[in-house]
Parts: sequence; structure tokens; C-alpha cells
Amino acid sequence: MTAPRPIVSPCVRVCRILPETQHCEGCGRRLKEIAGWARMSEAERAAIMADLPRRLAGGTAAPA
Repeated sequence: MTAPRPIVSPCVRVCRILPETQHCEGCGRRLKEIAGWARMSEAERAAIMADLPRRLAGGTAAPA
């Protein structure tokens, strides 16, 4: 039996939700995404991870 793969997280321990974007200043995720991260599928997490560079660069939020 193999051990489960660890869940990859973009968290950088700079946790502050920016009011203008509703994204975390450190990782770019929304509160709903942070809270549900462990319950998401790998595909859901990968889609969010792919969008984080745009969010952190100041792009508009993708639909929630």
C-alpha cells in the first residue's frame, strides 16, 4: 500500500485578504478556496493554481 500524495498548497504564510480583489495577498486564493482546499479534487486545485499568477499580478478575479 502506498502513502497518499501530499496536497500541494500555494500558501506562503502571508495571509491577508485584500478588500479590492477579495484574494489573499500571499497566495492569491479566495477565502472559499482556502477553506475548501483539502476537499477539492486535484483537477480543481490545479485549475486554481494555474490562475494564481494572473491574480497575484493584479488581474481581475475569475468567476467564483
